[in-house]
This record gives sequence, structure tokens and C-alpha cells, in this order.
Amino acid sequence: MDVDTVIASQQQEIEELRRENGYLRHAVQASQRIELIMESSNAILFRRLAAKDPGKRKMVYVSPNISRFGYTAGQFLSGEVMFRDLVYHEDSPRTLKEIREFVEQGVESYTQFYRIVTREGAVRWVEDRTSIYLDELSGLRYHQGIVIDIHDRRVIEEKLARSEERHRRVIETTAEGVLFLDGDGVTVDLNEAYEQLTGRPRKYLLGRQPVEITPSLRTYQKRLDQNDGQLVFEAELASAHGKRIPVLIHLGAVVLESGRPLGAAAFITDISSQKKALLLAAEVQRGLLPPQPPVIPYLDISAMSVPCDEVGGDYFDYFPDMAGRNDLAVVIGDISGHGVDAALLMSSARSYLKACHGQSGSPMELIGSLNRHLVGDMMESGRFMTLFYLVMREEGTSLEWIRAGHDPGLLYNPDIDRFTELKGPGAALGIDAELAWHAQRLDGLVKGSIILLATDGLWEAMNDDGQMFGKERPKAIVRANRDHDSRRILQELTAAHREFCGDTPVADDMTMIVIQT
Repeated sequence: MDVDTVIASQQQEIEELRRENGYLRHAVQASQRIELIMESSNAILFRRLAAKDPGKRKMVYVSPNISRFGYTAGQFLSGEVMFRDLVYHEDSPRTLKEIREFVEQGVESYTQFYRIVTREGAVRWVEDRTSIYLDELSGLRYHQGIVIDIHDRRVIEEKLARSEERHRRVIETTAEGVLFLDGDGVTVDLNEAYEQLTGRPRKYLLGRQPVEITPSLRTYQKRLDQNDGQLVFEAELASAHGKRIPVLIHLGAVVLESGRPLGAAAFITDISSQKKALLLAAEVQRGLLPPQPPVIPYLDISAMSVPCDEVGGDYFDYFPDMAGRNDLAVVIGDISGHGVDAALLMSSARSYLKACHGQSGSPMELIGSLNRHLVGDMMESGRFMTLFYLVMREEGTSLEWIRAGHDPGLLYNPDIDRFTELKGPGAALGIDAELAWHAQRLDGLVKGSIILLATDGLWEAMNDDGQMFGKERPKAIVRANRDHDSRRILQELTAAHREFCGDTPVADDMTMIVIQT
């Protein structure tokens, strides 16, 4: 063999040694990285002999991070410590029984949850994932797997479970029906009270939108973002027995801490008994309003009043002239807000006007006297009353009016096809006892003139798109029906208002008076 061949052979051997050293170096580095990962991990790897005798189940491998429980791997490998010694005494019988059942059933992979006691005496929850491994070379069977420290997670889960149980007991024992809806308005949970209210079983109600409630909860749920996540409204529930139940609904958005919306919760109260009382009150209140307009030869009058609740704060009335001049006073008013308290204040104002009309010398004196009376009634409530007081004089050819914070009336002249707003200065009633009001006057009304007086429940009504009914629509209806009588005009206004609002709940009382000369 020549020298060149020997040198080439030696160089090849040296290169092979370098490659082998590189592989060993990479392997050592990889092993070190794995050890670093294992040391910071809460998952402990193990392998032990799968002997029938628990005393012979010797550990052949335990990852170094067993130190998180206060022990070393060497203590387990030498047999100084057996893993079963770490199992909490209350859990030990259960875990042994589970293992026997797994063996009897031939299960080769299983998971157990139990508590262990660390060397310092702390009790911690672990998850044990074990599988059977057969070493084909030695023929030995091993139990191998991982033990994961899940204590912190388990503590949080138990706290959440206890909190959920407390809330569940509250929800189940409340007399109110409770619904939980997802983002699409589908029922994901409910309580027994809601089952009883609807007369339908839980399995029927889950997984569907609560169509038994009208107006639709979904319609309101879409508006939660515009109302600070909370809405309170009345609705009607159709039970399985055909009964229609009035309900009060408190609807609230359910949002995670991150701000992500989950859905909504609805608390539903049966208000049948309250409704019966309110219906009686509504009947009484309807009796306080004029059943029909007075018969005046030169006037055609129609009026209507619809509260958004059973009772409301709107008011209208007629007062024939006490001096025998054949004049007619027409009054329309609106107590701020609506409901029972507004209705009571409306009754107070009505009673005072009934008692004092004709005794005061002029419309200005009458309204000033009413204001002083209302200040005493409304001082503590923070309410007020807007009012439009109109006197038809000279057989309908002359108008005199006082506007006390109320929307101006609309006067339509059919001869020139023009609307005029009956404006005038004047604050609302019930705010300041020292205020005074002054009458406005308009002469020269033509025959066929139409006057529309209304409360803001007409002008400010909203539809599903957030649009306001406004005044241009009523003007167009009056103009289009100028050749019809006041009753027809009132009917057309009412129908247009209803169609415009659609399914949007009415938010205020509405009163209209149509006067045609």
C-alpha cells in the first residue's frame, strides 16, 4: 500500500470521526434542550414494570421534574419511594379499584384524576395518563405515561362549579321565568318557572327562538347595544294551553370580560294581576275623556287618545262658551312621561279645568290659575304638563290660542294649499308659579280649513329604522283627505301611524284632535 493511499484512508477515518462527534454533540445538545423543557414542564414522564404485585411495580424511569413534588428521580428508581405512597389517602382506594377494572376489561390506555401529597405535605390534583407498553426485545410489560399537575386548573374549576351551582339554585328557585339566549336569539338554557309559564317542556323550548313571546325577543336583542345593554318592556306570552299572558321582560346583554358578546338573559314576570288593576284604571280614565265631540253647527270635530300603557298622561277636552256666544274651547295636554303617575296628574289637571272653566275671566287667567295648581302637585315629582288651549270664535272664522310648551297646532288652508303653525311663546305648566301666558289670535279662516292638534306621541313615533314620523307625513295625509270629513282624516292618520311604526313598540301616549270648519 503506497503512502498516498494510507494518507487518504486516514483522512477518511478522521472525517468520519468528525461527523460522529458532530452527531454526538447535536444529540447532547438536543438532550439538554429536552431536559430544560422537562424541568419547566408540569408534565412528569414515567415508566414502571407492570407487575401484578404492587410492591414489584418498580420505576425504571422518572423525569427529573418530579422535583416539583419535593422528590428526586433517584428516590423512585431505587425503590426508596413508591409513587402509590404519594396518592392522597382518600383517593387511594378509588384509584386502585379503577386500575383493577381497567385490567379486567383489557383497557390498555386510561386516564385518572386524583390528589397526591408532596414531600412538604401540600395536596395537589394531578391527571394521570397511563398506557401499556410491551418491550419486544425483553418481553417485559411496562406502565408508562405522564402525570400532569392540574391543581390550579382544578381549583378554578371547582370554584366555578360552586358559583354556577349557587346561581343555578337562585335561578331555579325564583318565581320569574329565566331564559338564556345565544347571539342568534336561540334558547340555550331556561329555568323551571319558564316551563310552567309556557306550559311546555324544557326539551321543546331548548334550541329554538322563543316565538311564544310577542313582540319578538330577537327584535329587542338587536337593540341592546343602543341601550347600554339593558331593556325593560312589556310583551305577551302565548302558553301551550291557549292562554295569552301579559309579561314584563328585563332583557340584558351577556358579555365576557374581554368584551366579546355571548348572548342575552331575559327575566320574565307574569303581570296578569297588575294588568287587571290597570285595565280597571284604564276604564275609569276613558270615562274621564269626552265620549264624543260637542255638536257645533259650523264645526266638524273628531278626536282619539291611545295610551302606550293601559293608562297614560295625555288629555283632551271641550268647553262650550259659558257666555252663550257659541264659541268653543278645545284643550289638549300631555303630562311628561306616561303610566299611572302621569295618569293621576292628568286627572288632577282635568278636574281643575272642569271646576274653573267659565269662572276665570280670560284664557290667560285660566291657564295661569291651572299652572299655580299644578306647581303644587308636580313640585316633588319633577313632572310638568304641556298644553294647547284653543278657542274657536266667530263661527269658526277666528282663532285664539295659548301654547304652554306644547307642539304648535297645524292649520291647513285648502284655498291656497298652505299649512300654518299655530305658534306662540309660553313655557310648560307646573314648573314656576310666577309665569304668565299670552293669547295669540288669527282671523279670516276660510271654510274647509283643517286644524290638527296632537301630542308628541304622533310626531316623535319611531320605526324599526330609527326614523321619526315627523310632521310632513301628517301634513300630506291632511292635504290628501281635505275633501273628507274629520273622522276620515283621523282614521287615515291613525292607519299611517300604525303602518309606519310596524313592530316597533309604541313609546309614548298619542292623542289627536281634527277640527274642520
